[in-house]
Amino acid sequence: MNPLKKLFKQTAIYGLATVLPRMLSFLLVPIYTSVMPPGTYGEVTLIFTWFAIFNIFLAYGMETAFFRFYKDSENKKKVVSTSLLSLGGSSFLFLFIGLLFKKTIAAAINIEAQYMNYVLCILVLDALVIIPFAWLRANEKPMRYAMVKTLNVALNLGLNLFFLLVLPSLAVEDGAGFFNKLYVPDYEISYILISNLLASAVTLLLMIRVYLRRPYIFDVDLWKRMLTYAMPVMVAGIAFTINEVFDKYLLSELLPPDIAKIEMGKYAACYKLALFMTLFATAFRLGIEPFFFSHSDTKNPQKAYAQITNYFVVLGSIILLTVVVFADVLKQLFIQDTSYWDAMSVVPIIILASFFLGIYHNLSVWYKVTDRTKFGAYISMIGAVLTIIINVALIQYFSYVASAVATLVAYGSMMLMSFYFGRMYYPIPYNFRKIIFYLGVSILFSIISFYIFDRNLFVGIPLLLIFLGLVYKMEIENLKKVFVK
Repeated sequence: MNPLKKLFKQTAIYGLATVLPRMLSFLLVPIYTSVMPPGTYGEVTLIFTWFAIFNIFLAYGMETAFFRFYKDSENKKKVVSTSLLSLGGSSFLFLFIGLLFKKTIAAAINIEAQYMNYVLCILVLDALVIIPFAWLRANEKPMRYAMVKTLNVALNLGLNLFFLLVLPSLAVEDGAGFFNKLYVPDYEISYILISNLLASAVTLLLMIRVYLRRPYIFDVDLWKRMLTYAMPVMVAGIAFTINEVFDKYLLSELLPPDIAKIEMGKYAACYKLALFMTLFATAFRLGIEPFFFSHSDTKNPQKAYAQITNYFVVLGSIILLTVVVFADVLKQLFIQDTSYWDAMSVVPIIILASFFLGIYHNLSVWYKVTDRTKFGAYISMIGAVLTIIINVALIQYFSYVASAVATLVAYGSMMLMSFYFGRMYYPIPYNFRKIIFYLGVSILFSIISFYIFDRNLFVGIPLLLIFLGLVYKMEIENLKKVFVK
């Protein structure tokens, strides 16, 4: 099979594994915003912000290290067992320390102590499935990956629906019965965490046979080499997570206390509309990461990498313009409470920032295949510093608009830095004329549609159709070469 055709096939399945579950998860936005005011939704957002940050520490780059060493190892079972034991041991140590000092940790991260047991258990359960999911990807089993991921979020969604919408009604109708006793008023945050906990537990059970069917060998020398490779990846992950979620925490800390969580809740809800770009970029990354390593030793892999980036920019430009044009339609579907709509002005900025991040991940092939992962750490750290500086300097004046601009500046800078250093260490023949053309036109049309004509569909839809016509004319022959042959 044409390697690019195979890549897109696997990316499509990973896309299903990512997009379908996340779309189910996206349905939680109208549920949350209908049962919780912006302030309470802000508290939920803060908890999930810390989830994202702690997830990076608990993974400490071992997923990427697993791909790197699994590909070249003659004893792949040793790589798997060493990785499982490493993450398993560190996860249970984290759980022990976390339970011992949970009140101190809760106070430090501004989360109520009553939620910490849920938070700690969810984090550990999610950490324990990192290597099993990586094993599925490394062995090109995207269908099983997709099925488990989809089931996880479907269960999470179902439980949220039950606890937040169905149970309150049943409790009223049940008098003094079972459902009335089960229901606790003003317990929405705990119900959300219980739903996540049960979904994570079921996911681990579905992946448990990766733990059960292999002899365990802990190769200390291999583990040290994997950690050496993984540490810069972890630093890059921490920096990336700061770019992605830390702005919500800074909003909660730097705005006046009486409006902080309200403003954060509005921003977090509208931020979700960029999910379409995030999903696309994530699905693409899941498909290309194993591809990068498996094709690094083939003849002229740089040509394939350049083609992949070109296709990413084409598809990303279409998604950018489509979401911007239909932003008002999407907000009415997913954020029905008008009190959240104040933050709609940031939507194009966040979508473009997510697009830049996706391009950065495509450009990052050079430091992954040349074992220069420290550059990924440096680049992400610079992005994190920019995020913090801009937020701290401007939040008090521009609130969440400053956070959106900080995200755009950080990801745009990371994209440009990766391109600059990549040209020095691993030149790839990107088609710059096309990339700049697609980026420029989609951004220009987005500005015209959203800001100049105030999201008027009679302007936005024709602009979208014009852009789609240009893409079809310029790319149809290339696409035929990939998918027809």
